[in-house]
Amino acid sequence: MSHLDLIRLFGRALRRADLPFAVSEGFSKHPKIVIKRALKLGLTSENEEAKIALSEYMKPEEFKERFQKQLPEGIIIKV
Repeated sequence: MSHLDLIRLFGRALRRADLPFAVSEGFSKHPKIVIKRALKLGLTSENEEAKIALSEYMKPEEFKERFQKQLPEGIIIKV
């Protein structure tokens, strides 16, 4: 899965989970998601760090539970 595909997947999962995510400014708003390093084509990883900005406070355990339910099997969230 490409870097951009993963960001899009996270954005869709945030919307489906109805989480209070922060959005970018401008005409075409999108969730504020940062993944530290994009992997080179053909490489895999089992531990990537991502930051998702929320618009309001939420307990990490609640966020993880709601977000994880919307992700495909094999993508596991740790908080």
